[in-house]
This record gives sequence, structure tokens and C-alpha cells, in this order.
Amino acid sequence: MGTPPLDGLRVAVHASGVAAAYAARLLGVQGAEVIFVEPPCGSALRGEPPFLAQGEGAKPTSALFAYLAAGARSMTCDLATGDGQAALGALLSECDIFIDDSPRAGRRNPNPGLSLDEAALSARHPQLVHVSVLPFGAYGPKADWQASEITVQHASGEGNLLPNGLSVELFPDRAPVKIAGHFAEMQGGIAAALGALSALWVRDEVGGQFVDIASQDAALAVGAFAIQRLGDGSIEHRVERSFRYGGVIPCVDGHVELLTLEQRQWDGLVKLLGSPQWALDPALADSLERSRRGPEINRHIREWAIVRKVDDIVAEGQRLSVPIGRYKTPVDILHGAQEHHRGLFQPVPISEIGLVNMLVSPVHVDGAPLSLRGGPPELGEMNKVGAEVLS
Repeated sequence: MGTPPLDGLRVAVHASGVAAAYAARLLGVQGAEVIFVEPPCGSALRGEPPFLAQGEGAKPTSALFAYLAAGARSMTCDLATGDGQAALGALLSECDIFIDDSPRAGRRNPNPGLSLDEAALSARHPQLVHVSVLPFGAYGPKADWQASEITVQHASGEGNLLPNGLSVELFPDRAPVKIAGHFAEMQGGIAAALGALSALWVRDEVGGQFVDIASQDAALAVGAFAIQRLGDGSIEHRVERSFRYGGVIPCVDGHVELLTLEQRQWDGLVKLLGSPQWALDPALADSLERSRRGPEINRHIREWAIVRKVDDIVAEGQRLSVPIGRYKTPVDILHGAQEHHRGLFQPVPISEIGLVNMLVSPVHVDGAPLSLRGGPPELGEMNKVGAEVLS
């Protein structure tokens, strides 16, 4: 690929949580220069588990931080001091975008020349796109509320709908669970990156703007179907939240995910199953009738799949244009032929560990994979080299 799409863009991020850091990461992998603004002790993200294995006595390296900050630079400054605030101000004068997840109260300073709130930053840096990323946004009754990943998941309604499908059939009495990782916060990060680029798009006409992102809203949008169903008086529940047929299907050596939404996909599934007599019932040519008879269809599919191997089912299913895929382990993904072909991973250097294969980006640009500038930065590396913003 040639010049990445955001080459020449400069982004400063002040992040203690995943959402703001992930927004910067999404911009950085597309070519923007990203600078993590950290306190002298380092961002709280540096202490987040899990940690990458390394030699005895070495300082633990957070896998989460390594991923979020890959390719970025690090500048330390104590924002409780005038010198630190002045250093950040100097940096922002050279940036296009500033992403910040500090609590609202922490943004205010009696001296407007040192304040990080919306009005003060707009006055000092009129061309700056200022992106606020908080669990519940910067305005409204919950603006000052703190939240963790699990809080945001449940506040968005997603947690109450899990587990569902095969999981709720196997474990009907299980309490609501948390999606692995940082699903809700990353949804906030995606919204923040898109909001930043939208504001940047019109900056020449309107100047810099304040972009207010609530991770709760972003995660809520993922469960839009549940909200839509409120219109007919339905309240979705984990027992009902599943595709009428398909979903997670157990096989002899693992699981596949199956989903047929179009008629041609159903026709392909029938062929994949060997055109059994039950599937040739003329009534099943109607998609609504298939939905009504979903449990019956799934029983047949599961009986067929449980004696077959995943790879055989997936290969034949894809040949017949059936949307079906293997549930992969992390090792499968790292060494998968498709993942390798798409250039999803890139070896990056991590101090005291060496090269680590890291997920680059979920998208291609102009038909080619993107690339990372490198691994995560050493704390305060810009300070140590006497970066111009601190001189």
C-alpha cells in the first residue's frame, strides 16, 4: 500500500481507559502520528492484565496496553502542575485531534489558560478537534458517573441478553455474563474515532469542534434490535434472543457458526445437509415458516453436524455459498491461512520480550492491509530525547 489515509495527522490522547486509547489506535493504524500523554508514573493501562511473559525480575508488560499503544509515542507530564499543563498546551497547538477520557471535574482549572474543559480548549486551540470519551458522555445526569467495562455492558442492555442461543440452552439457569475483553469500551472507541474524523472532515468550514462520546450509547447501538422490538411491546430476553435456526452448532471436533438470511443461502444449506426429506417440505420454502419451525430445523442440523468434522462442513458449506465458519482458538487464528492471506497480524518489537505477532487492523485500504509503525512506546520516550514540544 502507498501512503496511508491519515498520514500527516497528529493525535494526542490522554487515556486511562480502553475507549479513548482504542480510538487513537484506530487512527494511528491508518497513518496518524499518535502521542500518548501520560502521567510520570504511566497510564493506568500499563498496569492492566493480562501480562506478556518475560524474564524473571523484568517489569510486567500489559498485553492490553501493548496492543492499544502499538506504533504510538509517549510523552509524560504532570497535569497537576503548571509546567505539565503548559507542556500539554504546547503539544496541542501542533495537533489536529485531542482525545481525552479524564473525568469532567478533572478537566477544570481556575486558570482558564490551563483548563482542559471544552470552552477553554476551544478558545486556545480553535482548530483542534476535541474528543471527549466517557462512559455516559460529558453532559446529562450521569456525566460524572464512573464505570467499568461490565458497568457499561449492563447499562447498555447487552449484559442482560447474555448468554443466548446454544449457551442458554445448555445453561438455562446461568446469570447474565460479561463478554470477554473490552467489548463495550471498544464500541465507544470506534464511535470516538468516527466522530473525530467527521469533525475533521468539515474543519476547514467550521473550525475545530467538541465531540462528545458516551460508550453506553455506542454499546447500546449494537443491541439495536432489542430497542426496535420495544415498538411492538416486546422486551427481548436472553432465552428469546437467538436466530430461529442456525447459530452455534456443535460438531464432532468443535463448533461452527451458521446463519442463513437469504433464500439462496437456505437452498445451499439444504444441499449441504444432503437434501433430506424433511428439508424438502414445500412449506419450508417460506422464510416465515422456517422461523416458526426454527427449533425443529435446528434439531435436524445438530443431529447431522455432531458426527462430522468442522473443516469438512465449512469447506463444503462455503463452496455452496452457505454463511458458515469455524469457531477458532487463539492459536488457530494466529496461524490461520485466511488470517495470513489478509495480513491481519504483524510482528512488532516489545521491549524485553522481542517480536510479538499483533493484530493490525480489521480493515483494508485500497485492497491492501494496513501496518503498524512499531510496538508500544517506552514511558516518556519523547521527554528523554528532548522532543521539541517539551523544549
